[in-house]
Amino acid sequence: MSGEPLSHAPEAPISEGEPGRDTARVMRIAYHVGLHCTDEDQLIRSLEQNTRWMRRRRGVVLARGNGYRRAIRDAIIELKGAEAPPEVEAMLLDEALGEHEGDRLLLSFDNFLCGPAKILGEGRLYPEGHERVAWLRRLFPSAECEFYFAIRDLASFLPAAWKLQKPPVSFAEFLGGADPLALRWSEMIARIREANPDVPLTVWCNEDTPLIWPTVLREYADVSPLDHMKGEFDVIEKIMRPEGFAKMCDYLEKHPPVSEVQRRRIMAAFLDKFAIDEELEEEIDIPGWTPELVETLSELYEEDVYAIERIPGVTLIGP
Repeated sequence: MSGEPLSHAPEAPISEGEPGRDTARVMRIAYHVGLHCTDEDQLIRSLEQNTRWMRRRRGVVLARGNGYRRAIRDAIIELKGAEAPPEVEAMLLDEALGEHEGDRLLLSFDNFLCGPAKILGEGRLYPEGHERVAWLRRLFPSAECEFYFAIRDLASFLPAAWKLQKPPVSFAEFLGGADPLALRWSEMIARIREANPDVPLTVWCNEDTPLIWPTVLREYADVSPLDHMKGEFDVIEKIMRPEGFAKMCDYLEKHPPVSEVQRRRIMAAFLDKFAIDEELEEEIDIPGWTPELVETLSELYEEDVYAIERIPGVTLIGP
């Protein structure tokens, strides 16, 4: 992630050790757009444990509450893809930043690209995703925007996304004629990149989050790999037996890893020994789906991840 940190308002006195605003610089906006059925606000919960430290030392502000989300939604409806005028951009920044100062703003919401009803359409995943990314960028024309999201094996993503539909519909109605075997995350991501070639994308697999969560937090907040962050083990803790999790934390404290790769290897070793098996197993019960179909979808997902790695302008966080 490159670029000098920037801010949106005239220079103001620095309060409580936070970075001051400077019109000579450009605000950096980091959108976390989900995706649906991957995060469930865990990124916010983990980063909330670091808010004061991130603001004071790194100038990073995590937007919280639903006020800024409503403001963004209303602006999108009003502007319909047009570039936000300065007064609208300033209003959105004030809504998201609140009383805080900073040069990097973290915005997280799994409905940024669309609501659950529009996850599938035209035989594609997030058919409006490329357009919505452009619209979200244009809300902050003076800022540098980045986008972050997790993807998930369609064998479990499609059933989970189906359950989000309100009012409830049949699985066939949810698919809308789409062939699960033909759906590809790489198609969606390539479409976003083609429509927004100057926007960096950072992607990771939801299945990998227990091991890569420390990296996801640092990449999204854009802090140093050497910085200690609370919440690094929030995801892996959920799927490990308590005694194993305690042993892992004790080991990492006594033997600090020299790299993220080493950290992941240590975490993987403890997870292999102390995992809660029930938490690692997903029961998929869709009428007409056979074990063979589920296995095929998972194999296609693995191939799709390799295709995503080769898309220019995309950073894939892997284990």
